[in-house]
Amino acid sequence: MVETTKEPAGTHGRPAGIHGPMYTPGADGYDGERIGFQLLDPHRPALIVGAASADDVRAAVEYAAARRAPVAVQASGHGLAAPTDGLLISTRRMNGVRVDPRARTAWIEAGATWARVIEEAAPHGLAPLSGSFPGVGAISYTLGGGVGLLARRHGFAADHVRRFELVTMDGRPRQVTADRDPDLFWALRGGGGGFGVVTGMEIGLVPVARIYGGALSFDAGRVPDVLDAWRRWTATVPEEMTSAVSMLPYPDLPVLPEPLRGRHVAQIQISYAGPAEEGRSLVEPLRALGPCLRDTLRELPYTESGTVFDEPDQPHGYRSDNRLLRDLDPAALAGLTKAAGPAAPVMCVVGLRHLGGALARPPRTPGAVGHRDAAYSLTVLSPAEPGEEETVRAVHRDALAPFAGQALGRSLNFSYGPLDPDQVRSAFEPGDFRRLTELRARYDPYGLLRANHTIPLAT
Repeated sequence: MVETTKEPAGTHGRPAGIHGPMYTPGADGYDGERIGFQLLDPHRPALIVGAASADDVRAAVEYAAARRAPVAVQASGHGLAAPTDGLLISTRRMNGVRVDPRARTAWIEAGATWARVIEEAAPHGLAPLSGSFPGVGAISYTLGGGVGLLARRHGFAADHVRRFELVTMDGRPRQVTADRDPDLFWALRGGGGGFGVVTGMEIGLVPVARIYGGALSFDAGRVPDVLDAWRRWTATVPEEMTSAVSMLPYPDLPVLPEPLRGRHVAQIQISYAGPAEEGRSLVEPLRALGPCLRDTLRELPYTESGTVFDEPDQPHGYRSDNRLLRDLDPAALAGLTKAAGPAAPVMCVVGLRHLGGALARPPRTPGAVGHRDAAYSLTVLSPAEPGEEETVRAVHRDALAPFAGQALGRSLNFSYGPLDPDQVRSAFEPGDFRRLTELRARYDPYGLLRANHTIPLAT
C-alpha cells in the first residue's frame, strides 16, 4: 500500500480489506495510475484503488457508497471521463484471460486488453470480436457495443457476451446472465458502463485464425474521389468483408514513412474473414483507383490484426465526434475531403466504417446496442491542447453538418470527450433509452457511478 498523509477530499479514511495499492494526490505512482491514453483535461480523483481482485472492487464500491462519493473505473483504452474528486478504481492488475477451446469461450477479467484475449485464443484457432486497436480494454469496449475487424460477419462484440460478473452500487456482487437477470444483462450489452463495476465477462469466440487484411494508401489530392469510390465498392462486397477508410494530413517529418510525408492520405483498411485469394480478388477495384502510396495487404494471423489500422499507441490529448448514417451522400463526401483537409485550422482525422451485414441483424438475445440499421459510421477526431477545444468543436461541426440528413444518431464508443444527456440519448432508440434510464435509477439510485458517457437517471 502506498502511504500518504493527505486525507482524500470528499472521503474519510481508507477502504478496508483492499489488497491492491491505493494512491492519493501527491503519492508516488498516483499520476501513472490515473493517466490513460486521453491527456486532455486529466482527472484528479481523491483516492485511487488499484484493484487486484473482484473483492477489492466490492470493498471499494462499499466504501464509496457509504460516503455517497462518485466512482469511476479505468482499465485502458482511448477515452476517459472520471470524476475530478471521489474514487477511481483502476482494474489494470485484473488482466487474467482463460480460454475454453471446446466451448469456444473466453473468461476475461476487468482490466484485460484485447491483445491478451487474442494471444490466449490464437493457439486454438479462435478469435474474439476485437477492435482496430488491441490495446483497448476488452470489457469497456464491449459494454459500448464494439464494432471490430470481423463485425460485418459476426456482429457486435456485445452480442457475443454470455455472462457478466459485476458489483452494483449497493456493494452487491452479481452473476448476470440472460436467464438470471435479463434486464441488467440487456443493459450491459451495449448500454455502456453506468450500471455497475464489471469485474469479468464470458464471451463467445469465433473460429478465425487468419484474415486477409491491411491497408491501401492513396494521395487524396491525386485520387480525389477515393471516398466515393470506396462507398460504391462497399455495395458490392459480401459480409465477410469488413472495411473502413481514414483520411488524414501527414506532416512532413522524417519519423513518418517517406511515401506518406507531407500528403493528405486516404487509407482504405481491409479485413476479410475468408480465403486470401478471394480477398485479393475483391480488392482489385480499389487497387485500380490510382497510384498507391503504400500497400500492406496480405494474409496474416489474427495475432497481427492490429496492423490493419496500425493506430498509434502513444497517449495524447484529443476530441472527436461521430455520426451513424443510413447512407453516404457523394456530395457530402466531396465536401468532407475539403472541410477536414490540410487547410482546416486544426488537424482532423476522418474515419468511415462500413457497417451492415451481421451488425444489422438482431441477436438471439436482445441487447441495448442502438441504430443497428446504420450502414456507415463517420468519425472526426483531432489532437487538441488545452484552449483549443472550441476550435476543434467548430471544425467537427462543419465536417459533420452535410451528413445531417442521413444521420440516425451517434456511437458512444467513438465519442472522445464529454457528451450532454441529449447527445447520449442520440445513441439509442427512444424506448431503449427510457428503459436504460429506469435501470440506471434502479441499480445506481444516487448516480454515483461515472461512466465515460453516463446514462442519466430516470426522473
